[in-house]
Amino acid sequence: MLGEALATDGLWLLALAALLAGVVRGFSGFGTAMVYLPFAGQLLPPVWTLVTLLVIDLFGPVPALPRALRDGHPRDVLRLSAGAFIGLFLGTLLLTAMRPDLFRCAVSLISLALLSLMIGGVRYRGAVSRKALYSIGAFGGALGGAAGLSGPPVILFYMARPLPPEVIRANTMIFLVATDIMLFAIFGARGLLDWTPLLIGAILTPGYLGAIWLGSAIFDPKREKAYRWVAYAIIAGSALGGLPVWG
Repeated sequence: MLGEALATDGLWLLALAALLAGVVRGFSGFGTAMVYLPFAGQLLPPVWTLVTLLVIDLFGPVPALPRALRDGHPRDVLRLSAGAFIGLFLGTLLLTAMRPDLFRCAVSLISLALLSLMIGGVRYRGAVSRKALYSIGAFGGALGGAAGLSGPPVILFYMARPLPPEVIRANTMIFLVATDIMLFAIFGARGLLDWTPLLIGAILTPGYLGAIWLGSAIFDPKREKAYRWVAYAIIAGSALGGLPVWG
């Protein structure tokens, strides 16, 4: 099985995608899925693409998770995660029904749409009620189950809230870890976990973790806007390159 994983066509491109995603994640705090998925969707079946993402993205935040649990608001994250569970289940039904070219197109177009919302400053402005938290979590879960993009809706929601940056970062991180664990469980229950994509994800994980460390090390808070625009550019390039129109 390890030999089959190592013989995967385009493994070096997957490694490059994981490295780019890790660097962006390290200096911006977001963007892993939006960078990695358009690359991986060109090389792997849709379910395998998400499984490899789950493996690398589950281990990436582990070192920072204890601090996130101290800084975050667990009740809010719990409500978001409860809504996300329903959305994840529905999203995976759509995922398994999609053709690979449709999956690639959906991932790239959704990434570009969410990126446009971030750049345009579109934010959630409604009341922060329990119903709103459940609904936003469900929307994020549906995107996560169908296209691996559960994070951006929650990021857009929290960027509008008058909360300290460390709380926003902590809540988002905890939510993403929770959705990864739930999606693993759903995939396992539906028999969608194969050893080959799990091992591919394990092969990519060390480089991804190293890239996160590098991105964090080179980050300069005084140039936060510049780093954010670099992240936007990498995400846009990845999404455009992933569109199934280039042959």
